[in-house]
Amino acid sequence: MVSISHLLVVLISTSLFLFFLHKWRRSHSPPSRKRLPPSPPKLPLIGNLHQLGSSPHRSLQSLSRRYGPLMLLHFGKVPALIASSTEAACEIMKNQDLIFANRPQLSIPGRLFYNNRDVAFAQYGEYWRQIRSVCVLHLLSNKRVQSYRRVREEETSLMVEKIRKLGASSKAVNLTDVLTSMTNDVICRVALGKKFGLGSAFKETFAEFGVLLGVVPLWEYIPWLSWTRKFDGVDESIARVAKAFDEFLEAVIKEHRVRERREGDGGDLDFVDILLDFQRDNASRSPVEDDTIKAIVLDMFAAGTDTTFTALEWAVTELIRNPSTIKTLQNEVREVVGSKDEIEEQDLVKMPYLKAVLKESLRLHTPIPLLVPRELTQDTKVLGYDVASGTRVMINVWAISQDPSMWEKPEEFLPERFLETSIDFRGMHFELIPFGAGRRGCPGVTFAMAVDELALAKLVHKFDFGLPNGTKMEELDVNESNGLTIHRKSPLLVVATPSAC
Repeated sequence: MVSISHLLVVLISTSLFLFFLHKWRRSHSPPSRKRLPPSPPKLPLIGNLHQLGSSPHRSLQSLSRRYGPLMLLHFGKVPALIASSTEAACEIMKNQDLIFANRPQLSIPGRLFYNNRDVAFAQYGEYWRQIRSVCVLHLLSNKRVQSYRRVREEETSLMVEKIRKLGASSKAVNLTDVLTSMTNDVICRVALGKKFGLGSAFKETFAEFGVLLGVVPLWEYIPWLSWTRKFDGVDESIARVAKAFDEFLEAVIKEHRVRERREGDGGDLDFVDILLDFQRDNASRSPVEDDTIKAIVLDMFAAGTDTTFTALEWAVTELIRNPSTIKTLQNEVREVVGSKDEIEEQDLVKMPYLKAVLKESLRLHTPIPLLVPRELTQDTKVLGYDVASGTRVMINVWAISQDPSMWEKPEEFLPERFLETSIDFRGMHFELIPFGAGRRGCPGVTFAMAVDELALAKLVHKFDFGLPNGTKMEELDVNESNGLTIHRKSPLLVVATPSAC
């Protein structure tokens, strides 16, 4: 048998030989006429993968400060264009949005979303255009979002009661768990028509689903490492999670097909009802098959639950760390609400500071800091640089929102910065694009923010927040998790004291 040390010597020797051979060929090759974006030095075989680190958005920000706001990196065999400025983002997501509208074929989302039959990961083309149109016009229109107002008001009130009871029985409330349950219950009622008693096993499966979406296996970048699939357990995890969700969603669709339809103007219809109606009404030409319905519902859970509760969790975290800010917000909310016991959604339009707090939280803690990657469909120029078709494109929207040339004191939590500006997060202002922009912008922005605004208003209206065990505000842990969506690394534990209002 060949010893491990001997095998390592062979691998290192081969890598060094390939590295110097590559250098020699570059030094003896004719100069290219193309002007490529700046690139950090890369290693043989792995390229720049070693420079990503555990927090890619932060590592890429650091590299962009050295090499510029548009960089060309190589992740194994995959060339990747990294954009870290408003100008680059605008060029990609607005000026040349069409040729940057494709998605790369990612193995894990492809298997979890029924061969990419959802909206987020589907490749650009006729199918994606039809499905996105269905979602925008039938599921996530302003009228449809307003029709679920009662659901949001009921579930956020239940959240308040849950915190009140937990606070009375223990010193600390796991606010992360409470916010996760609330957003999950809203999505269940809106998408599936009712809340499901999702036990701990299902919660673990959903958590694993979120983790898997943030994984890009090494063998996807370096094909010759595909033999490691037999040992890394990724395929088994994907199969288990996909099977669990498929069985659950298959039962939901069957239940919707056999139950008696509700009367009315459609306001009580959930997403599955609407998609099944569309399927029946367009039987001969509908792209909405059962697997499409399942994939879209999974999209709603992945985006509607994960990013929505994450935005709330970070907003409360920053408010606790900034006592004067939370006091200003409480004063605004309590002044608008007055003697009423419950906040209604119509009250929110009179709360500009509330909206500013959420904008500032999204700026500092972008839920998906690199968005979902895009893929270029033809050769083009970006900011004077040549970029080849097939290049993967990653937009570091977190780095953009931290750019000191665009933001004064970018590392500080200052909601006041949004009170005298029209900057918004809906894809028109490229210095703040937590939901993306252009064709591939998130269609669920209105839905997500309707939940977040109402929930945050009720939290600060009903409670004063502190930290357990005498922890000082400035000692609150703000370390980030890894993955596609950036959560707090540890749950947010708070002492929630009912306010006197």
